[in-house]
Amino acid sequence: MSHHDHQRGEGRFHHDPGFGRPHHGPGAWGDPGFPGGPGFGPGFGGRGGRRRSKGDVRAAILSLLAESPSNGYAIIKAVSEKTEGAWRPSPGSVYPTLQQLVDEDLIVAVGEGRKTEFQLTDEGRAYIAEHEDEIAGAWASVPKPSESSTELFQALGKLMGVAGQFRHGATDEQRAAAAAKIDEARKALYLILAE
Repeated sequence: MSHHDHQRGEGRFHHDPGFGRPHHGPGAWGDPGFPGGPGFGPGFGGRGGRRRSKGDVRAAILSLLAESPSNGYAIIKAVSEKTEGAWRPSPGSVYPTLQQLVDEDLIVAVGEGRKTEFQLTDEGRAYIAEHEDEIAGAWASVPKPSESSTELFQALGKLMGVAGQFRHGATDEQRAAAAAKIDEARKALYLILAE
């Protein structure tokens, strides 16, 4: 692919409404940068768990496009939903892979700008038929969150929701009492880990 073509391809992807868009709003629970979010400390792995290989991303994209045409942002969202949040690929891994698949004539971009969608070509459908195990493997190795893990993060979300009310709607005495209770809970959690 020539340098000119590469720039043209990048320009098309940058018009996608979801390119680079964060999954959560600023300060939302679940944002790794938000105090107390899933990425806030050791043991609370951030987005997507372990780094996925390029082959995983490629296979996942082909698998989703086999179901229906889609744009880049919708693919990222679909992967997250299909894996119950265990894997959320970044735009930096999805969009270059889409470009590569276009270059290989396995998929084609339909439409322009915000309406650009990708769909399989005949070559792409043939590739999927010949590599069924590879396509299925993209999902088979994704760890699903356990029920207890889901309950833990839901509980943390509720805690942060209450804590947020102390920022503006509480007295200094109430904030001090809340800080003491949170410190007690922190110590109790360390004791649980030590059991």
